Amino acid sequence: MTVASPRPPLAPVPDPLPRERIDAVLSRVEKPARYTGGEWNSVVKDWAACDLRWCFAYPDLYEIGMSNLGLKILYEVLNDREGVLAERCFAPWVDLHDALRAEGLPLWSLETRRPLAAFDVLGFSLGYELVATNLLSMLHLGGVGLATSERGPGEPLVIAGGTTTLNPEPLAEILDAVVLGEGEEAVVEIGDALRAVGWTHRTVDEGGGVRRGATRATALRALAAIPGVYVPSLYRPEYHEDGRIDRIERHDPSVPARVTRRIVADFEANVRGIRQVVPNIPVVFDRAQVEVMRGCTRGCRFCQAGMQFRPLRERPAAVAIEAADAILAATGYEEIGLTSLSTADYTHVREVALAIRDRHPDVHVSIPSTRVDAFTVDLTDALAPTRRTGFTFAPEAGSQRLRDVINKGVSDDEIARCAELAFSRGWSTLKFYFMIGLPGETTDDVLGIAAICRRVLAIGRRHHGDRVQVKANVSTFIPKPLTPFVWDGQDSMPRIEEKVAALQKALRGRGLDLSWHDAESAILEAALSRGDRRLGAVIRRAWESGARFDAWNDHFRFDLWMAAFAAEGLDPAWYAQRAIPLDETLPWAHLDGGVTDAFLQEEWQRSRDEKTIPDCHWDACYDCGIPEGTGFDCRTGDRGPRAALVTVEPLRPGTGDPRVRRRWAYVGPPGDPRRDGTPAAR
Repeated sequence: MTVASPRPPLAPVPDPLPRERIDAVLSRVEKPARYTGGEWNSVVKDWAACDLRWCFAYPDLYEIGMSNLGLKILYEVLNDREGVLAERCFAPWVDLHDALRAEGLPLWSLETRRPLAAFDVLGFSLGYELVATNLLSMLHLGGVGLATSERGPGEPLVIAGGTTTLNPEPLAEILDAVVLGEGEEAVVEIGDALRAVGWTHRTVDEGGGVRRGATRATALRALAAIPGVYVPSLYRPEYHEDGRIDRIERHDPSVPARVTRRIVADFEANVRGIRQVVPNIPVVFDRAQVEVMRGCTRGCRFCQAGMQFRPLRERPAAVAIEAADAILAATGYEEIGLTSLSTADYTHVREVALAIRDRHPDVHVSIPSTRVDAFTVDLTDALAPTRRTGFTFAPEAGSQRLRDVINKGVSDDEIARCAELAFSRGWSTLKFYFMIGLPGETTDDVLGIAAICRRVLAIGRRHHGDRVQVKANVSTFIPKPLTPFVWDGQDSMPRIEEKVAALQKALRGRGLDLSWHDAESAILEAALSRGDRRLGAVIRRAWESGARFDAWNDHFRFDLWMAAFAAEGLDPAWYAQRAIPLDETLPWAHLDGGVTDAFLQEEWQRSRDEKTIPDCHWDACYDCGIPEGTGFDCRTGDRGPRAALVTVEPLRPGTGDPRVRRRWAYVGPPGDPRRDGTPAAR
């Protein structure tokens, strides 16, 4: 008779770190509340009752990460599922970082104080290229291998999402998997796939370590089968001798040749992220948030987000108002932001803002920075009838010509009209976002920024005298994947510094304030943005040399990065400042962002011709590729989908009043029974 081998014992639930050790360390650091958890709406689940354990890791300070709506949404999505828990961890500031290394204490999660290595999945949110070294610091402090090839069988999978993952290649050796696009549905499918293959089944091996019911290779292949999930280790780039990409090969022919980004199908009807965690300390955006619209079709040629989050989807007013009521009830906030890439373009912005004010008189309603051509009296009065602090606009360029190049179709007179309106309605401080180094920019374009600010200052002084403040925030152009300008090189550092110096000289005087980003961090951001897998060695070498918190001026060490590039035989200028031929294979050519290269190159040519195209939600469809890539059929003939679904009616029928009102028909996702597939009569 054959005797069955005894089953290996189940691995015990990992213990939390001792509170007394954590308290002793936190007593020596700045703002210990960053690391204690216990916030309103935070969720603590029983580890013994949950077989799938996520930790969302944000590679920047608590104050930055707790302002991120996406993190709050995914946290709620997973914690609402039975048998699944999601906790949080943020990058420790330098004081705690050093204390953890000195004490030999691992980095822990906020909810239950467990080390990162105890989780099944670490989900990193990557919104900025310069957090790469913080990612490595968190893995190292959490007891997790720095590279996918260095992780043991019991260690968690390291998965990333976020806006920078359109090109995750510089992090390809670090990340086990990448979620391309929107994650609300993908994270659920990832969990289901890992459970199905046995990743969450933990036993104790003969040496006392944790063994999972699936190998890492099995788990990664299961993830690669999920639409929108990219597993870098299953692909291999081949290079030309001069460093350019020749082609990208698959190690396994069963994985897709191109991975297409995810788009949530029910955004309009289903609002996630109601029970938003309320932070213990003030954070950057310390308010409730309701996302009223996702995507943008304005078509600014430098803007990655505007291309990345297509198609544009709007929540009906009733859905947005109901969500705002629920979020305010769940959080107790006295301010709520109506968030999107361009909230002033939201069809129902005034209706929603007024409804929230009527239902919650003590709550302030705010929106992000506003397009100049979308700023109206009705909008200002709906948003802030009494509170008049500051307002932010984004003209982006200093001249009409350059705004045409970047497809930012606003004139100097429209900017002046906008300033007049804001100052006349009580605002005394206006902030403007500009960029320097845009393709085709001249010195006159740069000095045009100062001319605009001085004109606005003069308008403000007529209303508020010397109390008026005009602030110009100037960033440096970064060529980004999935934009028409990705093929354009960045200005050299000396040229950027010359432009900043010219602005400093031109913007001196009372009531004017100029802030700018330094040229050194800009070239690094551009290099990582367009970089390939060889930059992974640069990132790791810079981190080993002490680079961390590179997004913070006080801690950014450009010398460490330059030494790391030199040691690897690479040049950041080759990645950042080189004009890339339109027919060159890009490092992310196997990743499909939805918008096609053909459309982006058409837009690149239009920029050279200084030609603009209108918002395709009010005009013709330009066939950007979204229909083929996503199943959202945007094409409606010679008019855009919003125009085709708007009915125009007399404001006061039978009175002779020439004014009209527009009614926008609800458009849900494909298959939604409320979807109106019949365009309004033209």
